Amino acid sequence: MHGLIETRRAPQAIPLIAVTKASLRTTAAKLGKTAANWIAASGFEAVPGTFCLLPDAQGKAKRVLAGIAAADDLYALAALPQRLPEGSYRLDAGGIALDPERAALGWGFGAYQFTRYRKAARAPARLAVDGAVLRAIEARIDASSQVRDLVNTPTEDMGPVELAAAVKVLAEKHQAQYREWVGEDLLAHGFPTIHAVGRASHRAPRLAELSVGETKHPHLVIVGKGVCFDTGGLDLKSADGMRWMKKDMGGAAHAIALADLVLRARLPVRLTLLIPAVENAVAGNAFRPGEVIRTRAGLTVEIDNTDAEGRLVLCDALAYASESKPDLIVDFATLTGAARIALGPDLPALFGNREELAHAAVAAGRREQDPIWHMPLWAPYRAMLESRIADLANAGPSRHAGSITAALYLERFVPQTIPWLHLDTYAWNDADKPGRPAGGEALGLRAVFALLQERYRG
Repeated sequence: MHGLIETRRAPQAIPLIAVTKASLRTTAAKLGKTAANWIAASGFEAVPGTFCLLPDAQGKAKRVLAGIAAADDLYALAALPQRLPEGSYRLDAGGIALDPERAALGWGFGAYQFTRYRKAARAPARLAVDGAVLRAIEARIDASSQVRDLVNTPTEDMGPVELAAAVKVLAEKHQAQYREWVGEDLLAHGFPTIHAVGRASHRAPRLAELSVGETKHPHLVIVGKGVCFDTGGLDLKSADGMRWMKKDMGGAAHAIALADLVLRARLPVRLTLLIPAVENAVAGNAFRPGEVIRTRAGLTVEIDNTDAEGRLVLCDALAYASESKPDLIVDFATLTGAARIALGPDLPALFGNREELAHAAVAAGRREQDPIWHMPLWAPYRAMLESRIADLANAGPSRHAGSITAALYLERFVPQTIPWLHLDTYAWNDADKPGRPAGGEALGLRAVFALLQERYRG
């Protein structure tokens, strides 16, 4: 439930007046002395995320004042779906003017609840909006909810099979072609690194592919890291490091949701979605530090660390994506802790082999209030991935610039002739914030979608 309803279906919706601390006194005066006295007696000070219900003569809610920080804040009203009494509300022109689409989008994000394993404590309050507004934002709310649902689901119910099934459902929804390579088929068809990472799990590794569109259109490939759980392999993570590794398929969740957005928007592209889905487990046949694997691209990779597995499953998928010489490749991955150390949890690290494309993505993120940060593919750091016995290593002895070296590793598998963007995203909120509940989160999704809209629709 996204907490939105069309205005025609909510004729009795309660007017909602947005106010800041600076505008509260003026707004209260306009509402009359009785309302102003009530507001003062309630102690309402227009603190962002708070509200004040104004009753009518019968004691029923007549209006509600909602405190906001700024009119252009996407999350101005995002706290209210879970805090206001259940019912329907509508924006009123008597307060700070909010953009209806932006306000409704934030409201929809704030209405999200993950209810797979327990019932919601309550239904979210609903915001009544014009039908055109609802149609404009519904896909983005659905995409965010899908990322959250996929990431929040524990690995027992979101393993490689279930993650690939989400791609298959998407293919059926949009009448797209679907195929997958499973287990030993990965070796037979040239995906050795995907197989190596996932072979120790009791659930076979796989590569899921969706393809749809006319050959006359530019070819867009979206790739998502689908490590459904990451123990670290034989380079075992600590208990703290392993606790939330159900979210290590967050890149795949973003890629699936982005593909759905592209298809719902009917962008004029030929789309390929690639999801390598594995579980990095520990068993007698787990891949080992020191092994050398020949990748799909023909490059040999020495395994320095089995916990640097995401780049291994991605490199075969990126090499396969590059074979068709697409117009653009975009990949999402919860790839490195180093990106979080550098930028914190809210800023995905963006890498790309086209400066103008990366700058356009950052600008799109600013407009969408979905920020991403451009990081350098600093060529001198390639030396950190050198191997004495193979073409390169998947990690190195230095912990410096970990997100950059991971991106440099991936860059080796995308020819310079093909535009490529890589987002190292957290896919998670550590704590509750308005519109951003703790748990799985779409970070960078709307920014990239906005970029694709500009690139392919203008």
